[in-house]
Amino acid sequence: MPPFRVAIAQINPTVGDLTGNTRKIVNAIHQAQERKANIIAIPELAVTGYPPEDLVYKSHFIKENLDCTQQIARETQGITAIYGFIDADQTIFNAAAVASEGKIIGVYHKQRLPNYGVFDEARYFTPGIGSDIYLVDGVNIGVSICEDIWYPEPIAEQTSQGAQLIVNINGSPYSVHKHEIRRNLLTTRALENTVSICYANLVGGQDELVFDGRSMVIDNQGNIIVEAPSFKEDLIIVDLPPQIRRNSLRPPSSAKAIQHEPSQNIRDPHIPSRLLENNIPSHLLENDYDLELLYMALVTGTRDYVHKTGFSKITLGLSGGIDSALVACIAKDALGSDNVTAIAMPSMHSSPDSNEDAQLLSSNLNINFLSIPITNLYESFMSILTDKFEGRPIDTTEENLQARIRSNLLMAFSNKFNWMVLATGNKSELATGYTTLYGDLSGGFAVIKDVPKTLVYKLSKWRNQQNTSINEIPERIISKAPTAELRPNQIDQDSLPPYHILDLILAYYVEQDVSIALLVNMGFDKETVEFVARLVDRNEYKRRQGPLGVKITDRAFGKDRRLPLVNNYTEPRLPNILEDTPQSIS
Repeated sequence: MPPFRVAIAQINPTVGDLTGNTRKIVNAIHQAQERKANIIAIPELAVTGYPPEDLVYKSHFIKENLDCTQQIARETQGITAIYGFIDADQTIFNAAAVASEGKIIGVYHKQRLPNYGVFDEARYFTPGIGSDIYLVDGVNIGVSICEDIWYPEPIAEQTSQGAQLIVNINGSPYSVHKHEIRRNLLTTRALENTVSICYANLVGGQDELVFDGRSMVIDNQGNIIVEAPSFKEDLIIVDLPPQIRRNSLRPPSSAKAIQHEPSQNIRDPHIPSRLLENNIPSHLLENDYDLELLYMALVTGTRDYVHKTGFSKITLGLSGGIDSALVACIAKDALGSDNVTAIAMPSMHSSPDSNEDAQLLSSNLNINFLSIPITNLYESFMSILTDKFEGRPIDTTEENLQARIRSNLLMAFSNKFNWMVLATGNKSELATGYTTLYGDLSGGFAVIKDVPKTLVYKLSKWRNQQNTSINEIPERIISKAPTAELRPNQIDQDSLPPYHILDLILAYYVEQDVSIALLVNMGFDKETVEFVARLVDRNEYKRRQGPLGVKITDRAFGKDRRLPLVNNYTEPRLPNILEDTPQSIS
């Protein structure tokens, strides 16, 4: 008895590129046919790209997607293909087509529609009801889509009908520890139901989401038989043992039988727990996650956003600080050194060290480098404004003017040479508003907007370790105190708590919605917590006007966290004395 051969096409579709996505799917099917696969799994909404969002309201888009779905089906001689598309019948469904021998022989509608975090599928789709079992070359197949497998009922229903292999197609984005959660879940489902699982996931970036792939096949004992790489397109092939047929339960009478001729050629773990007291958020733990994988997520998200929006080259302001240094490294790794132009724009407050470090970093990375001093431009602005500001002291107005001059210069290069501007601000700055609206907050894509400052340091040190001959990020950039250099002798800690404390508070307050009172009871200084919470709450308007960036934590700013701009809610003030408060964290 021959083995049952399963293929998974881990592809990187582009939302709305129906023709290009169809070509990718058909190419994958042809490769699987050449490898004599019995079945190929292709990810969720592969025809349209995921997530299609309000494109689904365009009736012509739905029709073209249906035409492409039929076109793909015509390429399925000698193989069964399961792939994602949008189905329409009075309403619309997130659907999987089951196609074989040139036609669609069944359609599955996603039953569990995620409606939290970055997902809002209940806005667009109608949940499906029930599912068929398909007898493919002697194996009973159940089909499901992404969220369905995070709940026990859909897979239990299919296995009760005799399914031996569950094909689950996915659009599951990356975040820290997400793969471990998925793998544990799939192992649990396989063991619960004594069923093999084929898990097919997307790869690549789409707006702020980045998909890591890691498609896999798990046997009915919970063992991973094969696993695809992270952040790379791939076609993986695996033979299930012949016993999967011999141990076959009698298929239900309703099963749709497919026999190919031999080829001639729980609670949803997606949702972050709000707080287990004293549980440090995972992305802030030392050595508790894969920095290489995290870095790959940032590179992939940047590359795909730039390329899928029609750009091939980027520019960024290179200050000589650690944030822009890390972004420069990511940009070079994503797009190639020839496609990156770093622009230093020193002012009268910029130290000679910063200018030297920016130039040395550019040389180490072999990226293009320009230096455009802005002191004369700043003085020209002030010559116009001085009499208008008469009687008022110098304050953040003059500081922000420098940042906005730099933004204007970057956008001038963007317009002239069609370069996308990368913003270089991190999550800690974005959370607290320690960024200038229409200044350093500006850009086409904010690479590290979901990366806290402490994690910026970890990633920078990791990146240096990848080149054993030279520290591409000069050591002085990593070791010096972070500063915006917008006034004499300025350092970040003049305005913010130390980052190792700030990032912990932000992770709890922003990502887990922990109250001020609970944070104080956990040991954080009361005045510090109230100060940070006040900064976060009053700077939502800035974040709303900033560019997209790669989501890597459990809860990122943007679609993942949506607060009203007009919002007068404030937490009750704490008493001045909290007798039971533990010693402050420092």
